Amino acid sequence: MSERAKVYKYKNLTKVAVRLRDDLNDHYFVLLYAYNGTGKTRLSMEYKDRSKKRRGNPTQDTLYYNAYTEDLFHWNNDLENDTERHLIINRDSKFFEGFRELALEEKIFAYLERYAEFDFKIDYDDWIIVFSKQVKNPRYRPETTEAEYIKQDYIKISRGEENIFIWCIFLAICELAIDKAASYSWVKYIYIDDPISSLDDNNAITVASDLAQLLKRGKDTVKVVISSHHSLFFNVMYNELRNMEHKSHFLHKNGTDGYILRATDDTPFFHHVALLTELKKAADTGKVNTYHFNMLRSVLEKTSTFFGYDEFSKCIYGVDDEVLFSRALNLLSHGKYSVYQPVEMNIDNKDLFKRILNAFLEKHQFQLPEIFA
Repeated sequence: MSERAKVYKYKNLTKVAVRLRDDLNDHYFVLLYAYNGTGKTRLSMEYKDRSKKRRGNPTQDTLYYNAYTEDLFHWNNDLENDTERHLIINRDSKFFEGFRELALEEKIFAYLERYAEFDFKIDYDDWIIVFSKQVKNPRYRPETTEAEYIKQDYIKISRGEENIFIWCIFLAICELAIDKAASYSWVKYIYIDDPISSLDDNNAITVASDLAQLLKRGKDTVKVVISSHHSLFFNVMYNELRNMEHKSHFLHKNGTDGYILRATDDTPFFHHVALLTELKKAADTGKVNTYHFNMLRSVLEKTSTFFGYDEFSKCIYGVDDEVLFSRALNLLSHGKYSVYQPVEMNIDNKDLFKRILNAFLEKHQFQLPEIFA
């Protein structure tokens, strides 16, 4: 980045949610990058609750997708007979307000066929979903009239397939909100938090591209916040939407002092760079805890992957005490150290940690962010 990005501090997530709503007064989208544990899901709930807590005319205006959305579905695994497994829908949720009348199967399947190879049927009387798949017919023989493949109902899909199916339902409902279908005319904002947490990179790119095209179509109808810890998904979204009026932030938890929003300008922000900044701060202040070795190892692993190395220690190849540093990272990063109950390192390990970190930073010239300013 050519100039230092602006940094904004907030005491709590409610204040951050207010800021995001302000951003959308004159922008179509807000993109938010934050790593796991920052509070993204809670922020999405704070955002959608702002309109419901107004003193005058409280109302619901936000359609959201987050971990709670997935909780609107749960499995009946037919434990007694183990044959008729199905997904049960929480019919009382406002999320499904137009579900029955609008018969969304066609819209859902148009998305689903891009990501998965199973079919489904919604039973609106019992509010259940049955999944099916084409499988090899065990009775098939080339010389017979038996079909080579047959349909198998009541299959149990994987967790990843279930997540993508629910995501496709959400996209279908977004279409209805964008098209101002009566059941979803109340939707003014869409808040999407980490829709691709269990997808591989190829599907993450596809999902991001599909979502961007849908949101571009609805830019004059709804305004959108998208938050993610997935750097590839974030980058694709950023590049797809960069020509639209938007804001892009890195959200960071500022210890016990609240939260920080940092503009990412024209360069998306990365988790490992933020981690490096935190490690540098720990080294400079001497407040080095045992879990910091795990974080340092994580940064070296990511850097190694970026350069195509087959092991993380090649990131410190050629530095003084290379063998000692590599052995220390191997041994001291294997502990199950808690971030929430930190244990301070002893003096010798602190010194070793600082020497490894400094050697790594001297070898690789990262531009560290000023999020702790």
